[in-house]
Amino acid sequence: MAKHPDTEPSAVADFEASMQALEELVAKMEAGGMSLEDSLAAYERGVGLYRRCQSALEQAELRVRALDDPEAPDSGRDFDPDRDG
Repeated sequence: MAKHPDTEPSAVADFEASMQALEELVAKMEAGGMSLEDSLAAYERGVGLYRRCQSALEQAELRVRALDDPEAPDSGRDFDPDRDG
């Protein structure tokens, strides 16, 4: 099925794009040379990008929990690499 151009990007695609933009923004800020106003605007944009990344990760977690137990997605457990099975 073809995607429609007006559909929203998947949480994974949104996460990757937001993370890339956040990394570029951090590199620009670390390089210095920004005015205080530009720095504040960049920080504000960074907070927004961080929140988008966090939201995408939460959506991914919900999808994994639903796949783990579709009948009771809220019963999912946190991942424990030391737990058997």
